[in-house]
Amino acid sequence: MDNNSQGSGGFKAGLGSLFGGGAPEYSNTELAGVPLTGMSPLSPYLNVDPRYLVQDTDEFILPTGANKIRGRFELAFFTIGGSCMTGAALGAVNGLRMGLKETRDMAWSKPRNVQILNMVTRQGASWANSLGSVALLYSAFGVVIEKARGAEDDINTIAAGTLTGMLFKSSGGLRSAARGGLVGLALSGAYALYNNWDHVTGSSSPSSRLY
Repeated sequence: MDNNSQGSGGFKAGLGSLFGGGAPEYSNTELAGVPLTGMSPLSPYLNVDPRYLVQDTDEFILPTGANKIRGRFELAFFTIGGSCMTGAALGAVNGLRMGLKETRDMAWSKPRNVQILNMVTRQGASWANSLGSVALLYSAFGVVIEKARGAEDDINTIAAGTLTGMLFKSSGGLRSAARGGLVGLALSGAYALYNNWDHVTGSSSPSSRLY
């Protein structure tokens, strides 16, 4: 029995030296402090020091001076594109509703289909242009205010929303611009309140915060 044990031990040691040396042995005390979250249990035959598998730094490497979150300039492209697509979809639905309403006395024929299609495309383009313009103004104001103040917070959001509403409705006069500013202030204020709802209610759950 002893000879067999020694022989098997020598065979394993020979294989260990053949494939890169014998595997380091660690006691239970050394391995107790090694977190293995998200990893399958390590095999004792792996020639890997588990302490080297612990990630104590960020997963992604960012350029020097870069922020960990996207700024308003990076989000502007997504905001403008998403607003245009949303406006086109809502406008198409509204155009379909208007087309069906205006041609309800007509029989289903090619002229009716063409009229409905024209209404859908016209309303879709109009809504996409309107929402895209609002998103462009909001993003531009947000970037300018952020660069001017040197800070990114909810004050930028509320100021950009208010100025966007005022400028978008400025063609109708001062009273119309004031109403547009109030609407922009209300919408941007509601958005800022939603983003900070956890702080307002004292909740510590970060999952409900909109980034």
